[in-house]
Amino acid sequence: MSVENSRFVSLLTKNTVALILAGGRGSRLMQLTDWRAKPAVPFGGKFRIIDFPLSNCINSGIRRVGVLTQYKAHSLINHVQRGWGFLRGEFGEFVEVLPAQQRVAEDSWYKGTADAIYQNLDILRVHKPEYVLVLAGDHVYKMDYGKLIAFHVEKNADMSVACIEVPLKDASAFGVMTVDDEERVTAFAEKPKNPSPMPGCDDVALCSMGVYVFNAKFLYEQLVRDADDAHSEHDFGKNIIPHLIDAHYRVYAQSFSDSSVRSLKEGSYWRDVGTVDAYWEANLALADVMPDFNMYDDTWPIWTYQEQLPPAKFVFDEEHRRGMAIDSIVSGGCIVSGATVKHSVLFSNVRVAEHAYLEDTVVLPNVRIGAHCTLKRVVVDKGCNIPPGTAIGVDHEADRERFHVSESGVTLVTPEMLGQEVHYFR
Repeated sequence: MSVENSRFVSLLTKNTVALILAGGRGSRLMQLTDWRAKPAVPFGGKFRIIDFPLSNCINSGIRRVGVLTQYKAHSLINHVQRGWGFLRGEFGEFVEVLPAQQRVAEDSWYKGTADAIYQNLDILRVHKPEYVLVLAGDHVYKMDYGKLIAFHVEKNADMSVACIEVPLKDASAFGVMTVDDEERVTAFAEKPKNPSPMPGCDDVALCSMGVYVFNAKFLYEQLVRDADDAHSEHDFGKNIIPHLIDAHYRVYAQSFSDSSVRSLKEGSYWRDVGTVDAYWEANLALADVMPDFNMYDDTWPIWTYQEQLPPAKFVFDEEHRRGMAIDSIVSGGCIVSGATVKHSVLFSNVRVAEHAYLEDTVVLPNVRIGAHCTLKRVVVDKGCNIPPGTAIGVDHEADRERFHVSESGVTLVTPEMLGQEVHYFR
């Protein structure tokens, strides 16, 4: 294993507690998040989005993790309990769920990202960490958090922020930073209408990834101070970070390239799959011959709840009735019966009947696709039963009468749109 990809496991990571903010809906994913939080959305054929920051924690040597939930969290909680219960509590290891439970006041749900952690300060203090790692639960990437924590200690920082370079035209969706020659953050604006470019790069801005490291005692002090501020929205990007910079605390930024785990191609992979188009594109890109994100890396594996399913099967070998998949990902429990699957991703337990044709389609678990169906540029939500002879993605005008069609022409199909009930947790 190369030096660049070696894990940075040390006492620093062992003395760190990670808190994953997983309470948001992710409304830009439209009906995909009607019944589940964004971190619980399936991704990559067999995973859920929450698995990526959780796997980064385990692979980085951080084995004390809290997952903060709020919006429609049942499927997320169910997944974490099933897939992440292998850590040994007697060794002080855990992945525990911290739902909004009105710990501060009876009418007090999580009001913002900072408030979510403030409401769990009593739990956090029990674990006595030296450092607290705060993570967003809705991004797909590989990162050695140990390298970020080491950077934080080396800089003698109060807070450190992982950052990425984003095209200026897209930077208004992020927290935009300005840093000096020592990598100290000198200015920060949360989702500015007119983001400032990096010096010497007129078309690129330096943006926060929503990955923060704090000295634990310092974080406690700042959360208590912020909670007492009646004018605060209790958000890290809107309130905490700007206050720290204005008060001249030591806030530093580390480039993601310094702590990312490299994939098959050069460069660092980080995706916010927060829109239907981005979600569809990122899933299909995994089926490329040399994808930007490597799921087959045994040095930095992605862990998840492993369903016990039989291998995928392709049946019938007749002219015009041949079960096959081309440039596709097909997960366990799938049966492709005399159908053609081209550049698509089939999650677990999908059945595709004879003479059906799928192209550029993402099919979530437990879907049934009837005979003679045609699906092109479609995302099919979990549990859908596509009736025989249905064509989706062929006529956008007709699709808009029943389904959601994105700006780039990707059609989203859910059981409710088909008039079907869902009899399982999503």
